[in-house]
Formats: sequence, C-alpha cells, structure tokens
Amino acid sequence: MNWNKWIRQIHRWLAIVFTVTVVVTFVALAQEDPVVWVSYLPLLPLALLMFTGLYLFVLPYAARWRVVRGR
Repeated sequence: MNWNKWIRQIHRWLAIVFTVTVVVTFVALAQEDPVVWVSYLPLLPLALLMFTGLYLFVLPYAARWRVVRGR
C-alpha cells in the first residue's frame, strides 16, 4: 500500500477509537462519583484525526497543484 492508503486506513481506525473513547467517557462521567481525568481521554485520538484529516483534505489540491506545475 502507498502512503495515501495507509493514512486513509489509519484515519478510519482512529475514528472508531475516538467514538469508543467518547462512549466510555460518557459512561464514566455518568457514574455517581465521576473521575474527571477520563474526560481528557478522547483528545489524543481527536488530535490524530485532525492531522490525518487535514492530510486527506489537502491531497486533491496537492495533486492538482503538481499537474499544473508540471506543464
């Protein structure tokens, strides 16, 4: 697989991890005596999702830029 496919696959798995951590956070904070640090749990997958998402967002523009520049 090339880089683009790897990044896309990582982005998909990160989305699943992020969703699971959000659900776990909701359940943990719904307890009688919630642990506050659990609310920070989804931030790491969210940050990684942001970087992979930005990369995937820029891909079509970069490809177009390379085609135009190659003329």
